[in-house]
Amino acid sequence: MLRSVAILALDGVAPFELGVLAEVFGTDRTADGFPGYRFTVCTSDGAQVRTSAGFHLTPHADLGPIEDADMVAVPAHNGGTAVSPAVLDALRRADSRGAYMLSVCSGAFVLGAAGLLDDRECTTHWRYVDELQRRHPRARVRCNSLYVADGRLLTSAGTAAGIDACLHLVRQEHGSATATRLARRMVVPPHRDGGQSQYIEAPIPKAPEAPTLEPVLEWLMGHLDRPVTVDGLATRAGMTPRTFARRFRAETGTTPHDWLTNQRVLLARRLLEETGLSVEGVAGRAGFGDAAALRHHFTRRLGTTPHAYRATFRDRATTS
Repeated sequence: MLRSVAILALDGVAPFELGVLAEVFGTDRTADGFPGYRFTVCTSDGAQVRTSAGFHLTPHADLGPIEDADMVAVPAHNGGTAVSPAVLDALRRADSRGAYMLSVCSGAFVLGAAGLLDDRECTTHWRYVDELQRRHPRARVRCNSLYVADGRLLTSAGTAAGIDACLHLVRQEHGSATATRLARRMVVPPHRDGGQSQYIEAPIPKAPEAPTLEPVLEWLMGHLDRPVTVDGLATRAGMTPRTFARRFRAETGTTPHDWLTNQRVLLARRLLEETGLSVEGVAGRAGFGDAAALRHHFTRRLGTTPHAYRATFRDRATTS
């Protein structure tokens, strides 16, 4: 049973990410029937730390409460912060005795430095997933997840994804009804669909550097709404279909179909955000032909539907 929570605040700790943990586990709502926790903010020596916003934070304690906490959480912090051997040892001991270990955003790097990500699934903010994988090659980094639960290890993506991970843990420990009530109290969804890919800024790119195929790619970028075939593109490039497909993969790293579908999804995202076109209209403009095809490819790549994506990201100015 989850009764005690220790937060590790390192120098450069992000106030919002720490605040997420405090909101879920550090706010006393027992009078309203919610579970209560012994909540402690710890620093390596019990001294103040400077936050990423510039003000200083006074903790409750040093590393002592980590030794018997049911959960140890590491919020985001300045990635250049050195982590002392004493901190890493405390995290390893907590993991070894079966405590929940939770990170928000770049906090995953601290768990990684302690060796807790080796041979386990994990995630972090989409900007940092490649670096996390580079530093910890044995970790199984899931690039598109809002959060990942691997046994008692929970890692989350940036900022608000920490809320998703915390609510998942509340749901697991106390049931769906409690998690849903808490989400309502916090005015957040109990569960968000999709993954991080829907939040990655992805403007329609220029055609990539592809010396042989650049004219064809430039043409495609301007005619995404048109039906095309590999044979037709090969003819435009003055090649046989087999040679064209081989050259395309060599210069772009993918197949013509996958490249074209990706560009069409990017265009559909922009149209959903910036226009009032119906989903059927977006499908036509982006070259998918109909809404069913758009939904299929959009959901496969972004983990959410066109309708849900628009509800989240549509520029409200276009509706006024």
